[in-house]
Amino acid sequence: MKRFQKLFKQKMTVIGMIHLDPLPGTPKYAGNIQKIIEKALQEAEIYQKSGIHALAIENMHDLPYLKKNIGPEITALMSIIGHEIKKMTNLPCGIQILAGANKEALAVAKSASLDFIRAEGFIFGHLGDEGYIDSCAGELLRYRKQIEADDILIFTDIKKKHSAHALTADVSISETAKAAEFFLSDGVIITGVSTGSSADPLEINEVKNKVRIPVLVGSGVTAENLEKYLEISDALIVGSYFKKNGYWENELMPETIKKFMDKVNNLSG
Repeated sequence: MKRFQKLFKQKMTVIGMIHLDPLPGTPKYAGNIQKIIEKALQEAEIYQKSGIHALAIENMHDLPYLKKNIGPEITALMSIIGHEIKKMTNLPCGIQILAGANKEALAVAKSASLDFIRAEGFIFGHLGDEGYIDSCAGELLRYRKQIEADDILIFTDIKKKHSAHALTADVSISETAKAAEFFLSDGVIITGVSTGSSADPLEINEVKNKVRIPVLVGSGVTAENLEKYLEISDALIVGSYFKKNGYWENELMPETIKKFMDKVNNLSG
């Protein structure tokens, strides 16, 4: 928790998502790398001007997702974008590379001086729409040590959205969180069943009472349900709500972000 509090100074941290346009080699790539970089920087600037606390970049438009072997062209460009965003904003900034490319995300974070990664499949395993994602905690933490990246925090999804968890149905979400803590996670992320769907406050509260590491809400946060999460979590990861019509593919709405952040600051004191 001390490392978390050192990185995020405020009582409640809001992390704004930057969903990069399709990257080179992916089916929807439009052929203009400079445009991808410029749009990402524009979104980072919008977030910063709106008072966001932290940022995270993600290759969410790279549909359909591969498992791990995503290609050096993806990590190369995400490193450039991450470096430029960090240099421009100096905000805490993290990265997730879909799907399950956690070592690659660490490599990008190290080279771009980012502060955290979001990792799926850290403990246990699950069946995602891209296939089976195996656990990786032991391999991932050894890789972090190998590249001297212990200062980069690893936040880990548990009972992840867009996934089937039949194999671990007899393991409660709080026991899953305890396993993540035991395997040295720097914080657990709880989501709803899909992008934009709300996380269950009862599950979050259950986890919060079982672990001593930070608990982050990873989907479905809006201005309307914000108060449900403020007292039972340590950070909110918000993407869809900040977009036009609340849909993740649309453009950012600066006024929505500003109003949301004003409400967070007023409620959290």
